Parts: sequence; C-alpha cells; structure tokens
Amino acid sequence: MALITKVKEYREKAGLKQSELAEKVGARRETIVHLENGKYNPSLKLAMDISKVFGVTVEELFEFTEE
Repeated sequence: MALITKVKEYREKAGLKQSELAEKVGARRETIVHLENGKYNPSLKLAMDISKVFGVTVEELFEFTEE
C-alpha cells in the first residue's frame, strides 16, 4: 500500500512554510518534507494534528492506495 498525501497542497493554500507547519504540530521540518514526499507514514496523532491545523478530516489529507 502507498500513502497519498495532500499535506503540501493544503500547506501551500494556507500560505505556510514547512517549518511553520512543523512548529504548529510539534514536529521537525524534515518530518514534514518526508511526509509531503510520501516517504514517511505519520502517526495517528500527527495526522490528526495536521488535519486540525487545516480544519479538514484525516481522510481528506491522507489516503492509502494499492500499488
């Protein structure tokens, strides 16, 4: 399964830098970079924290697909 993420799309719409989003959710900027590039599967807590920042559901930000 592959994780498809819309974090970058929502972050750019919100006008946030990767470092700003990382600070809001208590993560490192590198974590956000890897998450946006699909190289990191977030914990449930991180996924929920990011969704709260954008006011959307976790399902709107993340989707698992069959490879």
